[in-house]
Amino acid sequence: MTGLIAFREIVLKVHSRCDLACDHCYVYEHADQSWRARPKVISPGVISRTASRLAEHARDHALPSVTVILHGGEPLLAGTARLRLVCEEFTRALAGTAALDLRIHTNGLQLSSRYLDLFAEYGVRVGISLDGDRAANDRHRRFADGRTSHPLVLAAVDLLRSEPYRRLYQGLLCTVDVANDPVAVLDALVELEPPRVDFLLPHATWATPPARPDGAPDAYARWLLRVFDHWDRLGRPVPVRLFESLRSTLRGGPSLTESLGLAPTDLVVVETDGSLEQVDSLKSAYEGAAATGFNVFDHSLDEVAAHPGVRARQLGLAGVSDTCRRCPVVRSCGGGLYTHRYREDGPTGPGFDHPSVYCSDLRELVDGVEGRTAAREAAPELADPAALARSQAELTRVLLARLHEDLAADPEWLRAWESLSGVEAAGEAGADALDAVLDHPFTRTWVLAALDTARDGRPDGPGAARRLAALSAAAVLRGGLALPAEVAYRDGEVYLPTLGLLRLGEPGTDGRAALRATDEGYAARDGRAEHRFGPAAGDARWFPVRTWSPGPDAAPVALEDLDPHRNCFARPPRLRLGAGEADAWRSRLGAAWALLHRTVPGFARAAGAGLSTLTPLAGGPRAGGWGEAGRHGPGALGVPYGAGVRETALALLTGRRRARLRELTEVADLYALDGAWQHPSPWRERPVPVSRLLADVHERVAVEAYRRATATHEPDGADRIQRALERLAGAAELTVTGKRLVEELHWELKAVDA
Repeated sequence: MTGLIAFREIVLKVHSRCDLACDHCYVYEHADQSWRARPKVISPGVISRTASRLAEHARDHALPSVTVILHGGEPLLAGTARLRLVCEEFTRALAGTAALDLRIHTNGLQLSSRYLDLFAEYGVRVGISLDGDRAANDRHRRFADGRTSHPLVLAAVDLLRSEPYRRLYQGLLCTVDVANDPVAVLDALVELEPPRVDFLLPHATWATPPARPDGAPDAYARWLLRVFDHWDRLGRPVPVRLFESLRSTLRGGPSLTESLGLAPTDLVVVETDGSLEQVDSLKSAYEGAAATGFNVFDHSLDEVAAHPGVRARQLGLAGVSDTCRRCPVVRSCGGGLYTHRYREDGPTGPGFDHPSVYCSDLRELVDGVEGRTAAREAAPELADPAALARSQAELTRVLLARLHEDLAADPEWLRAWESLSGVEAAGEAGADALDAVLDHPFTRTWVLAALDTARDGRPDGPGAARRLAALSAAAVLRGGLALPAEVAYRDGEVYLPTLGLLRLGEPGTDGRAALRATDEGYAARDGRAEHRFGPAAGDARWFPVRTWSPGPDAAPVALEDLDPHRNCFARPPRLRLGAGEADAWRSRLGAAWALLHRTVPGFARAAGAGLSTLTPLAGGPRAGGWGEAGRHGPGALGVPYGAGVRETALALLTGRRRARLRELTEVADLYALDGAWQHPSPWRERPVPVSRLLADVHERVAVEAYRRATATHEPDGADRIQRALERLAGAAELTVTGKRLVEELHWELKAVDA
């Protein structure tokens, strides 16, 4: 079944006529008039066969759940007996195959306790069409003789809101008319306490454009933005799917509605005669636009999925017009509803390869919602280092919990996990000590590597258990806790994260040892003998983690040349430095740090924030002198041991810039659909995805500042960065957080120029 869409939603037309005469209805008032030749009521045969087809499709595609929406016309005209048959047949067919979500969309005129009792029995949720207050609703939703339907709809909603039916209340659907008062419309809908409100643009095409009383191309956007502003002032009392979808896509998430975004459509329509059709709104385009030529008796749903019209709706970005692909808001608007793109003439000929007839409205709506919400929607981690640290710490814990799920059946792992849990339960001292070892950058490296092997079917339970036990023991020692701390050593030694490496036997020997904190340091009992060690050097068996102090007010930085998981950079780490080598490296680091604070103090302060661990790497500096951020947790950086002072300064600066951007991307969405577009880069021969361009700019702003301060900059360096920033400013991939980061880079570059 690869390559074909799996339909997760069926719109089942149970009745093809209606008891209202709404003049904006696409079924009866628009181009396609196929309803005239269809049976009024769906037959038992069509019901049974559709249920079987859906169950077959759910089995073939292993769908966990499917949705069936009872529709029309007016579905309640089918009567309770026929609707009961629908509920029974689909419940029976899907039992044991997929969860069934039954819904009905109605104008509410026929809704009574008879229907609601049936719906309560089968869990059928009810959505009702209502265009707002009486004046708004009466503009279109009237009986054929002109009578108002508003009081009857309100009575239906009141009944649905009452017990025991309240749980069936799905929401209200409102078709926009810009002649209505947007504030009065929203107030009327909110008063009915719907679980959700859907605002729908009236179906229109370039051949039959929407009404624009004032002739303005953005009338619908301005109307919806007035609704948004009022909704926001009220405290967003009910979810509004249109607005929630825009907020989601602007943050980098999925679209929540068919009418916006690039998500593929997974819906098929079954007419009362069993015809299988594309989305119903296509009836607004031209006669037969929704037809596929298939039916439930002779064709499977997979055959419908292979239909060219259906496949065209699965193409995402490739399925919108060239104009839309170049638009910076296309991720959010998605080119608009497919039907609204139809044009009988145009540069690409008749069809749907055009922008939406609501194009100007959609652009202004997306920009308007973004402008109103960007400050609140941007990830706090971008501006708040403490929030970034908290999110990173939480990420490590989430990954460790996932590893526990994979290895919980291993008895050695379970014993180490219980020991770690004991540390966590040991009051504030235990929690602080546990935080310190879990926040060690190479704890993340180990967890990721262990997850990789577990997911590849090669779980290393004993190896993971040894590291977890060492983490727990290190926390016990750091916190001075009166808890058992047993470790397993291999090849005669064990590494205690954040503390150091302890040799407990000869090379090639394995064993176990019990560790404990003492008044003077630590002790290890291996068999009958007890060895005292640490926390400082002085014992030939104990190799503590060395530190370097960037300044009198700065926290010490670990010089990590012991952790076996430090081998996570692009080049290999140095082996344990000798005492003289360590002193020489401290001296170069101090001189490099002083150079940064003299030349680029703002960037230096930012580089120092959160820096906790430096690992010496083999060899000297590469071209450009970049430092390295590897596959580890926050705070670590790899710096070439053989680099001179100037190269070390540049490595510290660029490495921390890389690390900060990587840390942000791990906990916040800066972009979406990375790779869908390729962007010219001033520093590369070939176009690059937005992630690469953003990373280049993020580094080079700091590099440009450093090189200007040291008189080593390129004449066109700032111009290149500016061109890249301008490209990023129009990139559709960027989220609200990504755009705020680009704004931050703009201001940094301005400061460099100043």
